[in-house]
Amino acid sequence: MTWGALYMYYHCPGCGKMFKYGVDLITRYGDEFGACPVCSVMGEYITEGARIPDDLNYEEVD
Repeated sequence: MTWGALYMYYHCPGCGKMFKYGVDLITRYGDEFGACPVCSVMGEYITEGARIPDDLNYEEVD
């Protein structure tokens, strides 16, 4: 049984955006993994998990 995708959740200290990255994107983004998709500031780590209760408040980075 699988729980689905695993995400890392972030909050941008620059623009305030809430976003998430799937851990499968670590190799794709490398050192930029966790950066805000709007302003490119490194996000502040919130938590990680398959889905958190307020998951819909976080934009998924592709």
